[in-house]
Amino acid sequence: MFHVVLFEPEIPPNTGNIMRLCANTGCELHLVEPLGFSLDEKRLRRAGMDYRDISVVTNHRNWEECLQTICAKSPSTRVFACTTKGSQAHTKAVFQSGDIILMGPETRGLPLSIIESTPAEYRIRIPMAPESRSLNLSNATAVILYEALRQTGFEGLS
Repeated sequence: MFHVVLFEPEIPPNTGNIMRLCANTGCELHLVEPLGFSLDEKRLRRAGMDYRDISVVTNHRNWEECLQTICAKSPSTRVFACTTKGSQAHTKAVFQSGDIILMGPETRGLPLSIIESTPAEYRIRIPMAPESRSLNLSNATAVILYEALRQTGFEGLS
């Protein structure tokens, strides 16, 4: 099981799609405030459909609280900061169950302070054409999460 953390997400349908992704993969979703929407937002409900009832979603007031909450359950948890400024492709990372997959907000990505607080080998990126800015947040999350799940043998999934 992995922890997917959305740092200050802005677009409700992306969060709803990621909620659905987490529900279908048995991963926990963590939302770091401030959110760019209300969790009651119609577009979030439509994208997440009925998955909110079967997914584990936790809100956190800030990144520090989120990290403390997750690490209290699993002290060996590692943080993989997903950023276009990553030092290695996501397929080169070696994932283990319990890791955090940290995604930044859609319009600006992770703050430099968070990126720099993460060891270089845990700053990952998805290879793209040089002139590309980034992938859609829910697509990028799915690409990285499924690589992590593949590496761990799709543990708990059929």
